[in-house]
Amino acid sequence: METKVFRTNLNCGSCVATVTPFLKSDPTIQNFSIDTNDERKLLAVSGEVVSLDQVRATVKKAGFKVFEEVNATSADSKLAAALPAKTLQTYFPLILILFYLIGFVAVNAHVTGDTSPMMLMNHFMGGFFVVFSFFKILNLKGFVDSYVSYDVVAKQVRAYAYIYPFIELALGVAYLAQVSLFYTNLVTVLVMGISSVGVIQSILKKEKIRCACLGTVFNLPMSTVTLVEDFLMLAMALVGVIVK
Repeated sequence: METKVFRTNLNCGSCVATVTPFLKSDPTIQNFSIDTNDERKLLAVSGEVVSLDQVRATVKKAGFKVFEEVNATSADSKLAAALPAKTLQTYFPLILILFYLIGFVAVNAHVTGDTSPMMLMNHFMGGFFVVFSFFKILNLKGFVDSYVSYDVVAKQVRAYAYIYPFIELALGVAYLAQVSLFYTNLVTVLVMGISSVGVIQSILKKEKIRCACLGTVFNLPMSTVTLVEDFLMLAMALVGVIVK
């Protein structure tokens, strides 16, 4: 299987969402990735035989253009960004945030003297949602453009992608303030359950796209790590509903 990189006019997440069904339907394309952050708007395509004419024709059906093939030697660093490897370095921002959250929960438990499992869980979930919503709101439009490319609801209702970070923020505040925890957990189960569906679909289709969990600040690939993250929050919310 070979991989080739092309310069395009795919400028944003909306462009990616539009062209994705056409790329998926092309039997000659096994995997693809689009890096709209690169000034050349790179499209990386993998398949048994990848040709400029075929890729250009497929992208043209979506109303966009493929200008030329990019020399592989000069595009190595950009290709790595478009098709990130599943390494410790790739997920370092996510790992660092999780350690900060664990530290926050530990310090809070020490100060308050409350080390009950439910309190620790609620504070972790609260910190998680507040931090992750911050990164999404930091570049709200960028998050929306990425999120609509895989979330099952956002694909149909773009407004949901704009609301989603604020839902996370509200959930975070509710967990930290211990407000209506039963209903807060119910909403979390619903929200994370829906989110997981889009993640599962992307993983099963082996799509090489950016995960929007930390907005556009970090280039995290959609992977099983994202699924574990969603399932973890879903599981803790279910515990909260059952135990109440």
